[in-house]
Amino acid sequence: MSIVQNKKAFHDYFVEQRLEAGIVLEGWEVKAVRAGRVQLKEAYVVVHGAEIFLLGCHISPLPTASTHVTPDPTRTRKLLLQAAEINKLIGAVERAGYTLVPIDLHYTRGRIKLEIGLAKGKKQHDKRASEKDREWKREQQRLLRHKT
Repeated sequence: MSIVQNKKAFHDYFVEQRLEAGIVLEGWEVKAVRAGRVQLKEAYVVVHGAEIFLLGCHISPLPTASTHVTPDPTRTRKLLLQAAEINKLIGAVERAGYTLVPIDLHYTRGRIKLEIGLAKGKKQHDKRASEKDREWKREQQRLLRHKT
């Protein structure tokens, strides 16, 4: 079940491969995510050393967050992947010029997971072509509906 999606990722990138990663969260963050107070729009994934981190993901704390914790809505969160997956991603990012983008935050068997995509950036003319294709498909559907 999806919590939040990053639609901007498909606008700005060609997503070639998807991976599901665990995410290290604090207690107040889990409660806020379950309440739907999370944004992935400006988030991105970086490789630092042999670890992968999520930056820029905004999780708004609930007003009932505990009194002894000072919540940081945009803190850096570590992603959990197997070592072989991390090595493959590091190779693709450093050598082949790929980018890691967060695509979807969802539940898998009660756990909060992040789907990340191995992507290449789109140029401006690619974005225009994608928009034109999407509009043409919408127009086709509209025409088909009116004929029947």
